[in-house]
Amino acid sequence: MYQKKCYVFDQKTPRMAIIRNYTPSDFSSLIRVQQAAFPPPFPSELWWSEEQLHEHVTRFPEGALCAEIDGTICGSITGLRVKTDDYPHTWSEITSDGFITNHTNSGQTLYIVDICVSPSYRKLGIGKLLMSSMYEVVVQLKLDRLLGGGRIPHYHRYHHELSPEQYLDGIQSGRISDPVITFLMRCGRTPVGIVADYIEDEESLHHAVLMEWKNPFLAT
Repeated sequence: MYQKKCYVFDQKTPRMAIIRNYTPSDFSSLIRVQQAAFPPPFPSELWWSEEQLHEHVTRFPEGALCAEIDGTICGSITGLRVKTDDYPHTWSEITSDGFITNHTNSGQTLYIVDICVSPSYRKLGIGKLLMSSMYEVVVQLKLDRLLGGGRIPHYHRYHHELSPEQYLDGIQSGRISDPVITFLMRCGRTPVGIVADYIEDEESLHHAVLMEWKNPFLAT
């Protein structure tokens, strides 16, 4: 099981953060974090349910991590192992609607189901810390890579003039800053391609960017 203690900084003030596996006693806190992190127009039916969280900690507890500061859960990241390289796919297909019932211990790809941080904690670097912790899970389990779809929530501002591919090119060239894709690039992940109709998301016009991180000990 996973537990890590390290400092994050609230401006100049260090605060101790704990990254650990979440358990059933954390479920209500995790749901509150999701509600705060993904307000409308994000679909409320995509917030975690206790049934989904139960599947996460039962099927693949190594991929169920949360961040805690001063006893308060302020973020989480969830993954599953898959062996399919089917592309394109939807979030619903690859995660079994968030229940991860298709998780397989023989899968060499750790697929990110979700990452979220409470808005009041977002300037502390919690998201990047959660992502790096999941990289450590990839290395510990000797998996090939981490993969997942990232929303492009600013795309609705550009869609009249740019295709999704052009929007992604703008992010990679530095002409456009996107709160999700730019963040994931700063975490070390690399764009693989655009997926249409990935998830119900009006801001992204239902598009996502597949983002990859390869295990540096196994990468060729």
